[in-house]
Amino acid sequence: MNYDKCYMAEDVEAVITSFNQGRMIREAVDSLCGQTMPPARIIIVDDGSTDEESIGILKDIEADEKISVPVTVLRQQNGGVSSARNTGIRSAKTTMVLVLDGDDRLTPTYIEQVSTLLRKDASMVAASSWLHTFGALDRVVRPDGGSIDSFLVRNCCPATHILRRKIWERCGGYDESMRSGFEDWDFFLSMLETVPGAQIGIAKEPLIDYRTTPDSANMKSMGRRLELMGYLLEKHKESYCEHMKETILGLESISMERLYGWEGQICRALDGMEGLSQASEEFMRKPSYGDGGMAAAVRIASHADEATFVQEDKKI
Repeated sequence: MNYDKCYMAEDVEAVITSFNQGRMIREAVDSLCGQTMPPARIIIVDDGSTDEESIGILKDIEADEKISVPVTVLRQQNGGVSSARNTGIRSAKTTMVLVLDGDDRLTPTYIEQVSTLLRKDASMVAASSWLHTFGALDRVVRPDGGSIDSFLVRNCCPATHILRRKIWERCGGYDESMRSGFEDWDFFLSMLETVPGAQIGIAKEPLIDYRTTPDSANMKSMGRRLELMGYLLEKHKESYCEHMKETILGLESISMERLYGWEGQICRALDGMEGLSQASEEFMRKPSYGDGGMAAAVRIASHADEATFVQEDKKI
């Protein structure tokens, strides 16, 4: 098949990780093909899928000559998302690599806008954008990127991002021992530690469609947050020691913000007032990212849907 290279991002290949993703993997592929600047190649890493439908869909994608971007499917025994990403990035030949989870999608200008950030600023080791969550939670979530000071406090970048391949090589890639979550946060810290003054950029538009469900891997990782945080503290001890003041003040700022929201909600309950407090409404309108905020918003939205269903059921 002939591919029109004149409009492709020839310095970007995309890696999609897949494990029993079903039809969602096709949505991810289609969102890449629909880019204003499509990637030079799509590399799908099947991390040992066992679901027959998922396996069949990957075979159909391989055989589909109508797909407008070259596609390579790599298959491996199940090793976790970090292993799958490393496998895909290792296979890439471009200077930049887009990492995309198989259950998410990109809006058409993602590659154009995010890769431009990297081309314009040599200090950026990776870049991404805001997210539009769908499924259990329908919101725009606004991670803000930044330097290592910001990332020591919370993860400030979505898992879907474009990275510089040479920085991935230099920092050792994703930690394949991390199979319970926070592997993205750990990887971003490793990249930022590799280059003095490094930054991770964010396009301030929701260019990622991020699927949210109460039983997603991201939600499950929040149940082990303290354990995973302990691992990060040990692994990146030197950075935490060097930036101790900034880290503690950043964590205290998050704690104070949540405390005031909790206090306001209790006061409204004691006063017999219905509805959310102003702080709670603002939190649900703009959930925070990388500190457990988005996961909390998903749980709250799911609970609200269940409560509404129960109330409607009682009326019948």
